[in-house]
Amino acid sequence: MSWKETAEPVLTRMPAVERPEGHVPFRRKLGWTAGILVLYFFLTNVFLYGLPTGGTGSDAFGQFRTILAGGQGTILQLGIGPIVTASIVLQLLGGADLLGLDTQNPRDQALYQGLQKVLVVVMVILTGLPMVFAGNFLPVAPELANQYGTATVKWLMFGQIFVGGLLILFMDEVISKWGVGSGIGLFIIAGVSQRLIGGLFAWEALGTNYTGFFPTWVGIFTGSVQMNSPLTPQGVADILIGPGQILALVTTVLIFAIVVYAESVRVEIPLSHARVKGARGRFPVKLIYASVLPMILVRALQANIQFLGRILNSQWAGMPGWLGEYTTAGGVAEPIGGLFYYLAPIYSPGDWMWWAGGAAATQEPWQILVRVSVDLFIMVVGGGIFAIFWVETTDMGPEATARQIQNSGMQIPGFRQSPGVIEKVLERYIPQVTVIGGALVGLLAVGANMLGTIGQVSGTGLLLTVSITYKLYEEIAEEQLMEMHPMMRQVFGD
Repeated sequence: MSWKETAEPVLTRMPAVERPEGHVPFRRKLGWTAGILVLYFFLTNVFLYGLPTGGTGSDAFGQFRTILAGGQGTILQLGIGPIVTASIVLQLLGGADLLGLDTQNPRDQALYQGLQKVLVVVMVILTGLPMVFAGNFLPVAPELANQYGTATVKWLMFGQIFVGGLLILFMDEVISKWGVGSGIGLFIIAGVSQRLIGGLFAWEALGTNYTGFFPTWVGIFTGSVQMNSPLTPQGVADILIGPGQILALVTTVLIFAIVVYAESVRVEIPLSHARVKGARGRFPVKLIYASVLPMILVRALQANIQFLGRILNSQWAGMPGWLGEYTTAGGVAEPIGGLFYYLAPIYSPGDWMWWAGGAAATQEPWQILVRVSVDLFIMVVGGGIFAIFWVETTDMGPEATARQIQNSGMQIPGFRQSPGVIEKVLERYIPQVTVIGGALVGLLAVGANMLGTIGQVSGTGLLLTVSITYKLYEEIAEEQLMEMHPMMRQVFGD
């Protein structure tokens, strides 16, 4: 008896959002998408019952919060972390062919989706429990601890986090089936855009704890913000990477331009309809063929490693120095030595510009160079590997794409109408472009982090936001086209 037969009664009965029976009008899709987005913003402002007044503790995800969405101390404390971690596990198992599932088979597809939900629930538990019961990630209000007991309040907080983890899972599923795009992408856009706008326009007078780019420069011109003379090295540093944030602004604009340009770079394979003369088209193989979503998997893997390091630091008093040395800055434990330091990504210019002061000033140059090299290796190599996994598991590989072209009645002019022939042509482009695109996105993410971005959204978060927004625009344009011309749905699949 195989594992599929054993697990099928459980996996096929997992709660799921019902699929629409027919075509969902475009306006209704926009309505579902907007409604889920409003619900997401609402839940990120619902703080956990049991936290002390005015305190949410240290963020276990640290700088990874921009790409893992959610909100520290809220019911969406875990964000999309469990969903992404479950996807990593499934992609690794699928890449090693340990599952034996054919996603083209409806039965195996149902098992795959059920297994993903089970893994998400497991990851919610494995991530939520240490956040509540280990370290100072989520402190307990003293008055509630005295009244009900610390353990009771912590279990109550975990219950709220568990519900939030399930809510974001089904919110993502609602958008995937009834809305436009994907929930994960929408939540990333929402979180990064919020921080990006704050980084540009936030004003301390409005209650924020930091000042945005434009208010800072207004203060510089009016004299309320003190800076060193621009004729001195320290003054130049203040303008570029200090309060002036000129380098961060240039990097942010440059990343926008590079990603939009890269999305337009493509190899177009000509197609013609086998039965309709004059009906022609093109299949585009983009430079960033696998999109930038595999970067979430790489960064989530790094986030889980750093989370493990913070857990060990808080619970293991005698942790050896070669494994990790930590210092607390702003309520968050950051590695300053050992294995976890070298595995930590570069977040900002202060992490590697040892000559400009900041956190890097306490490290030896060779240590910083090793850390930068490790980060580059993980992002470039990991980006290529996870891009390949992403293409194969989302039916974007040569074989699956050839079947889709064949089923639509299209063929490559000058070649025999056969899925095998189309697959051989696609194999000339898709695997190579997938690896190159994944490595390029990893290189851009590290470069943006090293130079800094407005609002400290991180290079990966900015890349994801620009690319996902671009693809969302394309999907909306396609939905409008099919709404205007219903016959197009028969070509693309209703």
